[in-house]
Amino acid sequence: MKPELYVHFHPDERPFVDRASEWIDRAAFGHELKRTDFLDPRQADILSSLANRRPEVQLKLFGGYEEAERKRAIVAPEYRYLDDEPEGIALIRVSGGTQGHLELDHSDYLGAMLGLGIKRDRIGDLQVHEEHCDCLVAEEIACYIDIHLRQVHRVHVLTEILPLSELRVAAPALEEMSLSVASLRLDGIASDVYRISRSKIVDPIRAGRCRVNWKAEEDPSTPLKEGDVVSFQGLGRFKVLSVEGTTKKGRVRVKIGKFI
Repeated sequence: MKPELYVHFHPDERPFVDRASEWIDRAAFGHELKRTDFLDPRQADILSSLANRRPEVQLKLFGGYEEAERKRAIVAPEYRYLDDEPEGIALIRVSGGTQGHLELDHSDYLGAMLGLGIKRDRIGDLQVHEEHCDCLVAEEIACYIDIHLRQVHRVHVLTEILPLSELRVAAPALEEMSLSVASLRLDGIASDVYRISRSKIVDPIRAGRCRVNWKAEEDPSTPLKEGDVVSFQGLGRFKVLSVEGTTKKGRVRVKIGKFI
């Protein structure tokens, strides 16, 4: 890895930058094909930016459906034909049993799979519905989950492996709120969204517990824009849905969607 490339990335991202660079080098010089685990959008952006520097390497991203957030990647020499390469993604439907009336959310299903000893990067998007959850996972671990996942947050569940064509994509659940803020600064908007004083929201930002579009952001004064997704460790995440203009008093009207 050339040290000058590090200036483009946050220090916390350097281990992934090193891994991605190794995949690309092996494709370019060793003629190897690498199928990665699931990448978050920021990791996919990093891998894409590095691959774009190397014309002898090609990259294919896929997450099981077109709008997927988490995706696997194939890194390969540019001469390889990838259209027939399997994506390596399986669909597991997790359905509630006799206690299915209890409301289970994304963190419940994710926590249950992590509790089986599965690493986060082996799990893709989870589509939570009222009576079941469609889980996209690395094909290599699908049978293991199908055999061992029998409980989610005290609810007994049933599992079945289905073709990807059976996937039911859920609309994201957002609690919409309209704010009037002095500016589009990260700390100002986040303090209103989470109902925390600005002085208290600054600490987690500076401590590296905030991400904007999946990239670590430690500057409280960073301006947000329409479409930005902001997450705080322990607080959840929200999306800037629209910036709706300025009031007569010079404040900015913003519509926020808080993920629930």
